[in-house]
Amino acid sequence: MMLMLIFFVDQNYKNKTLRDILDVKKLEAVNKPIEIANGLPNECYTSEEYLTYEKDRVFCDKWTVIGVGSSIPNLGDAKPYNLLGTPLIIIRDKDMKIRVFHNVCSHRGFKLLDKPCNLRNVIRCPYHSWSYDFEGKLLATPHIGGLNNHQSEKFDKNKSDLKEIKSKIWMDIIFVNINSNEIDFDEYIKPLEKRWSNFINKEDQRLIVHSNDYGYFNLKVNCNWKFAIENYCESYHLPTIHPELNKVSNINDHYHIQGLPNRFAGQGSEKYVQLIKGNKKFNTFPNWEKNKLKNSEYIALFPNVMIGLHTDHFYVFWLEPLSFNETIEHMQMYYVGNESANGEELKELRKENSRFWKDVMLEDIKAIEGMQEGRNSPVYNGGNFSPVMDQPTHQFHKWVVENLI
Repeated sequence: MMLMLIFFVDQNYKNKTLRDILDVKKLEAVNKPIEIANGLPNECYTSEEYLTYEKDRVFCDKWTVIGVGSSIPNLGDAKPYNLLGTPLIIIRDKDMKIRVFHNVCSHRGFKLLDKPCNLRNVIRCPYHSWSYDFEGKLLATPHIGGLNNHQSEKFDKNKSDLKEIKSKIWMDIIFVNINSNEIDFDEYIKPLEKRWSNFINKEDQRLIVHSNDYGYFNLKVNCNWKFAIENYCESYHLPTIHPELNKVSNINDHYHIQGLPNRFAGQGSEKYVQLIKGNKKFNTFPNWEKNKLKNSEYIALFPNVMIGLHTDHFYVFWLEPLSFNETIEHMQMYYVGNESANGEELKELRKENSRFWKDVMLEDIKAIEGMQEGRNSPVYNGGNFSPVMDQPTHQFHKWVVENLI
């Protein structure tokens, strides 16, 4: 009786519509002109029921980031990833292509991989030793027909391959579209590539190299993933949250970025200065327009990745949501060519650059965790927007609503 009750409650939880979770009229208020619009309501940040709904509409329906290719550099490298309860495997196959599969054996549903590893030849299930090649094809079914009988005429192996997920690698970033209903990735990314054509082209994209020493850090933050995106989209907070950064590049040095169609938003700066120590500095992108060397752009590509593009380095700041109020922020650093990314002579410069960006992210935690705490207030209605300073943030809120309704 207890088991039946648990099953009923669980199914009822999953089958809730958006109208069961929040007042949809609150979402309609987001789409109003910015002067009179409200932000997303509290439930979008404080409800596990809402997060379950959001997972399907925002993360599984869209091109979502789950990692970077440089984290699995070798043939057979594999790692698990959990997207809000959906287990995935990321693997580099024998042609050095990155593939993503559902992390579940087609036999009895056992999770295939529980930690990063290097696989020699096959993906082997720990339960009954069913084995798959790196392309997901079922190869071996030990004792399926009885002891030492590894085949059965009544079983068609061709129908039990691993389920591969639509994926794409762009500038080392691994994108997946779990529900396979988003537009082709090349079309999806085209507006951003067109915007950045004055800075980098396809040739430049192939020059980026991940730094092995000071190329990665992560931070666990006690807030909803959306707060990190919202904060990244605006420069309004620079004087209060980043006083030292504000001395170098203040609000007036920034410009809004609002991509159309609505897939990305953020800020640009016209005050970027290369990090130089004596005669040491990083290589620069060769096709960057000479009259834009002081430009840098900081774009949130919805839903969960933030990118920083500079004439001499590039970073990927992607979000792993754990719950409605827990998120892991992953920071990956790239440079132009291996000399800048991993050369011994520039090691101290990389260390300083990494420390600078980590300090900035640490300062932001105060802001995004503070917003999470404030969303527990019953009198908060989603807030207002500055018609001048909050345009990119408002655009992100509208994108969320567009994909919910």
